[in-house]
Amino acid sequence: MSNDTATAEAAGPAEAAPPVAEPIPHGLGVSLPPADARAKTEGTFPYAADLWAEGLLWAAVLRSPHPHARIVSIDTTHAREMPGVRAVVTHEDVPGAVLHGRGRADRPVFASEVVRHHGEPLAAVAADHPDTARMAAAAVIVEYEVLDPVIDPEQAFEAEPLHPDGNLIRHIPLHHGDPDAAGEIVVEGLYRIGRQDPAPIGAEAGLAVPRPDGGVELYLASTDPHGDRDAAAECYGLTPEQVKIVVTGVPGATADREDQGFQLPLGLLALKTGCPVKLTATREESFLGHAHRHPTLLRYRHHADAEGRVVKVEAQILLDAGAYADTSSDALAAAVAFACGPYVVPNAFIEGWAVRTNNPPSGHVRGEGAMQVCAAYEAQMDKIAKKLGLDPAEVRLRNVLATGDVLPTGQSVTCPAPVAELLQAVRDFPLPALPKDTPEDEWLLPGGPEGAGEPGAVRRGVGYGIGMVHMLGAEGADEVSTATVKVQDGVATVLCAAVETGQGFTTLARQIVQDTLGVDEVQVAPVDTDQPPAGAGCRGRHTWVSGGAVERAAKMVRTQLLQPLAHQFGMSTELLQIADGKITSYDGVLSTTVAEALDGKELWATAQCRPHPTEPLDETGQGDAFVGMSFCAIRAVVDVDIEIGSVRVVELAVAQDVGRVLNPAQLTARIEAGVTQGVGIALTENLRTPRGLIRHPDLTGYALPTALDTPDIRIVKLVEERDVVAPFGAKAVSAVPVVASPAAVASAVRAATGRPVNRLPIRPQAAVVTAN
Repeated sequence: MSNDTATAEAAGPAEAAPPVAEPIPHGLGVSLPPADARAKTEGTFPYAADLWAEGLLWAAVLRSPHPHARIVSIDTTHAREMPGVRAVVTHEDVPGAVLHGRGRADRPVFASEVVRHHGEPLAAVAADHPDTARMAAAAVIVEYEVLDPVIDPEQAFEAEPLHPDGNLIRHIPLHHGDPDAAGEIVVEGLYRIGRQDPAPIGAEAGLAVPRPDGGVELYLASTDPHGDRDAAAECYGLTPEQVKIVVTGVPGATADREDQGFQLPLGLLALKTGCPVKLTATREESFLGHAHRHPTLLRYRHHADAEGRVVKVEAQILLDAGAYADTSSDALAAAVAFACGPYVVPNAFIEGWAVRTNNPPSGHVRGEGAMQVCAAYEAQMDKIAKKLGLDPAEVRLRNVLATGDVLPTGQSVTCPAPVAELLQAVRDFPLPALPKDTPEDEWLLPGGPEGAGEPGAVRRGVGYGIGMVHMLGAEGADEVSTATVKVQDGVATVLCAAVETGQGFTTLARQIVQDTLGVDEVQVAPVDTDQPPAGAGCRGRHTWVSGGAVERAAKMVRTQLLQPLAHQFGMSTELLQIADGKITSYDGVLSTTVAEALDGKELWATAQCRPHPTEPLDETGQGDAFVGMSFCAIRAVVDVDIEIGSVRVVELAVAQDVGRVLNPAQLTARIEAGVTQGVGIALTENLRTPRGLIRHPDLTGYALPTALDTPDIRIVKLVEERDVVAPFGAKAVSAVPVVASPAAVASAVRAATGRPVNRLPIRPQAAVVTAN
């Protein structure tokens, strides 16, 4: 026993040294926990469905039961006469613009002459009880002349126009290189991607409150509050200043999940009644209203030489936009531009179309366009490998992009593109152990506990998927965000209209200010449209653009803080640094705390971040359309019961270029969530719409992957090669795993079964191997 130990024991517990408190992590690069984590865990976080107001009325929306019909008449008499009903609105009650839309204003607030998809709104009701509102909506009598729906996008080219703007939304012909180029081998494929629903955790909800000045305030789970405000103001015939959007908690969003057709009737009813009106969608209404991932038909032909190097790619891509344009033009641009994947392709000829049908509307869902083509071009790479008798990973390595290479759009890849490094990392990662052939381990077999499968029928497959996505908007989109940072009484406040949708922006904003100013306590103000615009919460925008605005504002405040000290000691502010709450000079002469330097001062600054401009694709699909790109490689290991076609994803190994890790825990969670969403696309998620009607619009009929369906996800490598044009050098991380994982799972099923697997989600019959 040492003397120190003996002394400590003799002193007894009363004289023991107090425990040293662990320092609270802060700043960039640490796993700072979300500020709202406790409130969400305890159920006290305010979502729109929880809101209340004095004199509240309840709203309900009447939606079309038909995918295509001519409206003969709408009779609201019975609904208006029901006790407790305060207002009924139709297209005749819209005082302003009758059309709206995120990408193009082509969608009516209420259908007036024709309905173009199942669930299109026709009328809305406000009443003093939610049941009364629903009954009144059902009492609106609509006489229809039912028309044959156009549900096949290939038929849309020849069908009668479904919309005054026609059936063709956009056509992009991409021409790159020599059309006569040919390879020694040719592989072809026809691929179909199903309709995925965003399936947010919480269905849409909102509260509208009329204002004394004749305007209205909307409390919504909006991810683009200024865009929603402008659309609402046009619809209501008001100025933007008369409409205010207050963002409530967002209960899950994979992108722009809100249905503006849900929001707009809400404000109309509040203005008409002069009372607050609340609308909470049922799960069925949520499925009927918001946009879905574009179902896609893809035809591919790859030419390659004897070494497996791609010589030419020819492809046709057809996106089913549903009834309205929404963001289909953007999705098509991504699909066409990335149709060849993260591979060097000297000659590419791609034709892309987005067309209207009477199917449910499609729009922006994480990885739109890029996800669909990834499934196709990775299938083609597998076919090249099989035809040449080469390892699928090796064929990919012989073709991968690198920084400085040129996309088929003619744009040079100037950002870090460590695709080969990513693929090598997942290829070399040890494979999981094979399942044991014992009864107690049968639950590991495809089919789940007590499944119908037999161990002898199970085949294991290994496959690969490499995805790429663009960040921010594209084709000339003006990406800009504004932020204000204030410091008073030792507390920093960030004001920025960037909505926290689960991507972690509010945590990142706190970390940026902590890192720049050395202030521990940082608050992020609630978002509303009284603040300057920050844009939509998608494609990693807020990490880059809004995070960049916060950083610039914080640096301006930092200069204000340091200038008096620098002047006092006769040096520039660049010679002073802030770390761990202290301000020190390069030579050690100056040393003080941030708190002492603030000394009751109130400092603030406002700044903008606007990335370098892009340009639209021209008539041959050429142009510098994207600000930056990110990449991901995934190796999938699956077990397939080849007799019944059931698939179990055993493991997904992920390697991704992230630029810089800003919050390790948050980044890991985003990658794992994206991979899991991709597994749903690969195996279970398909919103079925026979004859244009959504079948089973609920979470029982729509098979989301659960925790039991989630495989082991191994993040084997994160490449931190900073993008010099991005603030902090970071890249968006959540979309590209969604893009790559379905392709990897399909590739693994092909390896296990020898079947082509040309449709997502993978149907059981596609994985069945019949005996010869």
